[in-house]
Amino acid sequence: MVELLRAAGLGDVLHGFAGRRGGVSTGVHAGLNVGLGSEDERDAVLRNRDLARDALLPGATLVTVHQVHSPDAVTVTAPIAADERPAADAMVTNRSGLILGILTADCVPVLFADASAGVIGAAHAGWKGALGGVTDRTIGAMEALGAGRDRIACAIGPCIGRSSYEVTLDFAERFAAADAENDRFFSAGREGHCQFDIAAYVAARLAGAGIGQIELLDEDTYSQPDRFYSYRRSCHRGEADYGRQISMIALRD
Repeated sequence: MVELLRAAGLGDVLHGFAGRRGGVSTGVHAGLNVGLGSEDERDAVLRNRDLARDALLPGATLVTVHQVHSPDAVTVTAPIAADERPAADAMVTNRSGLILGILTADCVPVLFADASAGVIGAAHAGWKGALGGVTDRTIGAMEALGAGRDRIACAIGPCIGRSSYEVTLDFAERFAAADAENDRFFSAGREGHCQFDIAAYVAARLAGAGIGQIELLDEDTYSQPDRFYSYRRSCHRGEADYGRQISMIALRD
């Protein structure tokens, strides 16, 4: 069975954060690997994408993008073929029957909804995209469809946790250079390193943009190998590749 985690703050909006449970992939990709960019068998990935879709809204169309760690958001008005995915890291729509899907394997998945306006969004916030403003771009694209940022609710799904995310001091300096207050998202680590709370950083970016309702699921992908894929964990284990999980949101007909 596909496991879908829900966020109470998104109310009745159809959504779910899937992990690796369920699915037909085997080996290092075992479970619900939906990553077309992985080295998994393509037929297995396509089957997993269908299983994820049907777990949320059977018969709907799953839409994803070619994620490139950018701040770019696209507006989706129609289905997009898997081989024609635009390079972007966020999507918004006001059309029913389309599932917006974001793939992650440690990065931060963010789902957005203005239920009263009938506008939804989904963003992939790795550290580059988060720092570059992918969540701000998503909010702006939603506003262009009639959403109001004072009405938008956001949910931050499973991602790498602070205790698992060791970075260098030079890495932390990039964030301090953007805003001195970003120091609060880094805590002391071993010599020359610190621990980064990327979920809290993304939440702060959302709050700073005027989003008043933000929910963090607080699920660490790295430390739960039976439930989630993790790029960093795969690297530490010396595995040849890694799977990707999907976070989805859709409007009811």
